[in-house]
Amino acid sequence: MQPSTPRLVIFDCDGVLIDSEIIAARAQSHALAEHGIAITPEQAAHRFAGIPDADMWQTLQTENACALPDDFARQYAERLAHTFRQELRALPHVHETVVALRARGVDICVASSSTPPKLEAALKLVDLWDAFAPNVFSTAQVAHGKPAPDVFLFAARQMRAAVRDCVVVEDSVPGVRAACAARMRAVGYVGASHNGPYQRQRLLDEGAFAVIDDLSQLPDLLWPGPAKA
Repeated sequence: MQPSTPRLVIFDCDGVLIDSEIIAARAQSHALAEHGIAITPEQAAHRFAGIPDADMWQTLQTENACALPDDFARQYAERLAHTFRQELRALPHVHETVVALRARGVDICVASSSTPPKLEAALKLVDLWDAFAPNVFSTAQVAHGKPAPDVFLFAARQMRAAVRDCVVVEDSVPGVRAACAARMRAVGYVGASHNGPYQRQRLLDEGAFAVIDDLSQLPDLLWPGPAKA
């Protein structure tokens, strides 16, 4: 499927702009183990990448017939923020890709399952906030998280873009499902540390029209052939 020229490219954040999913998966595994819930970082990344943390906690509590402490989410968020300050990195070629898209007159934004404070803090840590702000949107601003399409539809409305003119860049199955449910074209991205060899085919199976492993490939994918002067 070859898309027509997009007017808006919507980026997921975790696992697309920042190499955060594997860091979060390790923190999730450790925090949950302290309360008797066994899940490896690999399992956490495979099952819950792209899913809001609150939905993950609820699912695991139900599966394990247990209740996490009331302050679990706060403690986890504090631990993750500390780890981010030490380990978080931007994924390669974000700035170059942003420049290339804007040179073609395309708008860009972020639509993520992270909370607004976490999004701002993470993007500032890796010097990406100014590349996207104020057009940074969260599932906290809509009724339903991914794989529901709400956050992508919200982002399109805020950016005044028609659904048919939007392309979404996503690393997760729930994210690709959400983009397809919004009737937007999805590009899968597998360049982050948490992605295994299976992920490329999973994203294609869920409806991504292409999968890339470096963001620098995105402009040529969307505009094949020589760039216009």
